[in-house]
Amino acid sequence: MSTQSVVTAMRVLEAVSDNQPAGLSELSREVDVPKATVLRMLRTLGELGWVAQSGPQAGKWVLTNHAFAVASRGSSGSLIRDAAMGPMNALQLDTTETVHLAVPDRRFMVVIERLDTPHVLRAFLPLGARLPLHASANGIAYLAAADESYVSEYLAGPLEAETPQTVVDPKALRKVIAETQARGYSINEQGLSTGITSIGVAILGPGQVPAGSISISGPSSRIVPAKFEEYGEAAVGTAREISRALGAYSAKGY
Repeated sequence: MSTQSVVTAMRVLEAVSDNQPAGLSELSREVDVPKATVLRMLRTLGELGWVAQSGPQAGKWVLTNHAFAVASRGSSGSLIRDAAMGPMNALQLDTTETVHLAVPDRRFMVVIERLDTPHVLRAFLPLGARLPLHASANGIAYLAAADESYVSEYLAGPLEAETPQTVVDPKALRKVIAETQARGYSINEQGLSTGITSIGVAILGPGQVPAGSISISGPSSRIVPAKFEEYGEAAVGTAREISRALGAYSAKGY
């Protein structure tokens, strides 16, 4: 790809960001480039995972979660983070455990914010950490809120164990997802890190589409089964508050 092509592709990407969901004609006018060229750039950006056609609006283009996740690693001003900070802070104070905020990026959840516990012994995931969906409370919660086609596609891919407790069998994972849907929150006991238990809930965005997730994480010696319901209900309330701020109103109760 020539330098000019790269420049054009970036201009198209920025135009999608500014106008999404954006149509081909609109983008062509915005960047002052023929529609055939814009379409070629969109297809290339789509192959790279940066843009995609909007489901309910054929011919419209939007940024993907991959683009959002990459940008979030270097920015503190994302919409979901701004909506989440207040409720997350209240959740951290209530539970005194570490709270993580993550957004999806292909087969991972990417941590974009973390509020730490004052305890010396604690869970710690660096900002930008990529968490496999099946191995993390954040990811399992996200899968529980995603549509069936997304879940099926994910479970058909490679499922690697992060610890001896990671669930990697697709049938077993479907059971874990169903249990998460029934109770409203995920429980991940040492599936991502040995000695760490986490509870996660999906955050919904416009159209009731899962936009991310939050989790409460800490040593398994502190987050014991007797705490699951208390922390789970607290996380559900926090996720619901964030989801409302993002414009989602879900019949699932988030």
